[in-house]
Amino acid sequence: AAPPRSPAEPPPPPPLQYSVLLQHLVGDKRQPRAWDPAALGGIPCPPKSEEQKMVERVMESCPFKAALACVGGFVLGGAFGIFTAGIDTNVGFDPKDPYRTPTAKEVLKDMGQRGISYAKNFAIVGAMFSCTECMVESYRGKSDWKNSVISGCITGGAIGFRAGLKAGVIGCGGFAAFSAAVDYYLR
Repeated sequence: AAPPRSPAEPPPPPPLQYSVLLQHLVGDKRQPRAWDPAALGGIPCPPKSEEQKMVERVMESCPFKAALACVGGFVLGGAFGIFTAGIDTNVGFDPKDPYRTPTAKEVLKDMGQRGISYAKNFAIVGAMFSCTECMVESYRGKSDWKNSVISGCITGGAIGFRAGLKAGVIGCGGFAAFSAAVDYYLR
């Protein structure tokens, strides 16, 4: 038998109920904790200055992303154009005189023209895709694979639409599928 309690002694607390525990863990009475990496053994980070915040806002803006994709596309397209011209056996070929060997100057001129042509095309496609992806992401408020598929469809459709409605639909589907594949392998 339990010993008798004195009147000055407080009564024992009631047994902890599951629903009361849940209210403290996930319910209305939950107290959010500030995330401190130093408490977890991480390296503490000083607060960001206004300049750092401004640079982050600029780098996350749609115009900056589009400009970066445009420059990257120009460089990649130029390199790809020069490479394909370098392995093409018809560079510098003159149909009027098929037995004449082209000069180095003619070959380099053709390589430069093809490199610039590819560079401009890649730059336009890169800027269009990046800009539409950023706008779709801003509109949806999410960053997932659907953004790249939607923007791929818009970009491919816009490029293909110049050749007609059927080419626009094929371009939309093809570019969306390519964007989904690239996004799948990169994430």
